[in-house]
Amino acid sequence: MKKQTFALYFGNRGFMPAELIAGARTDMIKAVTDAGYDVLVMDEKLTRYGAVETRDEGRLYHDWLKSHEGEYDGVILCMPIFIDENGAIAALQDAGVPILMQAYPDEIGKMDFQHRRDAYCGKFSVTDVFEQYRLPYTVMPPHVVHPLTPAFTKNLHDFAAICRVVNGMKRFTIGCIGARTTAFKTVRFDELTMQRHGINVECFDLSELFEFVRAKADDDAKVVAKKKALEAYTDFSNVPEDKKNMLAKISVVIDEYIETYHLDAIALRCWNEMETYLRVCPCVLLSELNDRGIVASCEIDMCSAITMRALSLATQGPAACLDWNNNYGDDPDKVILFHCGSTAQKLMAGKGTVTSHKMFDKGDPGSGWGTNEGRIAAFPMTFSNCKTEDGKITIYFSEGEFTGEDIEKEFFGCGGVAKIDNLQKKLIKLARGGFKHHTTVANGHVKMILEEAFKYYLGYDVVSIED
Repeated sequence: MKKQTFALYFGNRGFMPAELIAGARTDMIKAVTDAGYDVLVMDEKLTRYGAVETRDEGRLYHDWLKSHEGEYDGVILCMPIFIDENGAIAALQDAGVPILMQAYPDEIGKMDFQHRRDAYCGKFSVTDVFEQYRLPYTVMPPHVVHPLTPAFTKNLHDFAAICRVVNGMKRFTIGCIGARTTAFKTVRFDELTMQRHGINVECFDLSELFEFVRAKADDDAKVVAKKKALEAYTDFSNVPEDKKNMLAKISVVIDEYIETYHLDAIALRCWNEMETYLRVCPCVLLSELNDRGIVASCEIDMCSAITMRALSLATQGPAACLDWNNNYGDDPDKVILFHCGSTAQKLMAGKGTVTSHKMFDKGDPGSGWGTNEGRIAAFPMTFSNCKTEDGKITIYFSEGEFTGEDIEKEFFGCGGVAKIDNLQKKLIKLARGGFKHHTTVANGHVKMILEEAFKYYLGYDVVSIED
């Protein structure tokens, strides 16, 4: 995987101690590379002291940055001293990526004119002008921080996650495979609203997928290889051979859609046509896609596909689409989050077992092979979902944890007990806000990262469901 790269910007102001800039260049390059990222730095000989002060120097940096467009994921604006804001805005107003504001702290015992930085105050000067220009940027605590400290390393990792989300959500394509299930108006979406937010939707008729599947032979090389991959992925030992072949064929066809149309995510109409006509349930195929990093939501939930992608980018791991399904005893802050079997193995407590879906078997025995049953592991989690309404995408984020507590073995599908503080109040806000019966989850607490990306860079309407 290619390392994330950050372009470094160093500011200056003529009457401040210029000697501090050379040290900042050394510090910042070391901090970023030691954290595992690459740097892009303009030749220090091109400007006085290797930093930007004037508008002309800002334009020089602007053109240099433009010449490297596509090579950097974000910009780190380093303030070794109280820098000139005019040069900064000229340099970065067309950066097109997130910008992290970093300002150096002063040191007790080094407050004479040769060493005093005043970046604590100067940071406000820069953020004020960026606000005036409506140029988005990121600020994090602490207000001033030395690059060679653990606090800045954490800032850097959080900023890298923000950059992944922003750059990954600006432009991407979701494949909508099948029409919305008639019974589920809850998953309706506005395609034009998505397009205005950079989300391209490609729609495919389920009957076309069926024809492609039926054209595949059991001994097709891709089908044979896919069946082996699925058998290695989870426990297929109880699945009849003809069902394995059918699931492998569907998986191959979905892969072909993804490759042909350059899909970054999919939402699949998973019932009840596949069960009725192909005699399988595609849950495990969605699980496997999510596990290998391709976002896949069920029940044509396109909005869940959006937040799953964001969560995956933030955490660098899979996300899952789950139902707000059951209370857990009488604990008001616990809920069983569940779905039939589309959860990635990486989020499960152990290897899943492919079974036949009990809901479909009840009315049509033998039609439901494909659920990946198991339990969700214990981990800190972030949950989110969104809606499209009146030309806007409205999104929420909150945090909790999967506890790993027991759910009786008769509980089918893949579920986990989640503990969420003030859950009852949050559920009321979700209901009143018009959000669906699904939420999406990932491993890690990344609420701050997602809110920063969506509120300040991506232009979504971010709502709070906290107290």
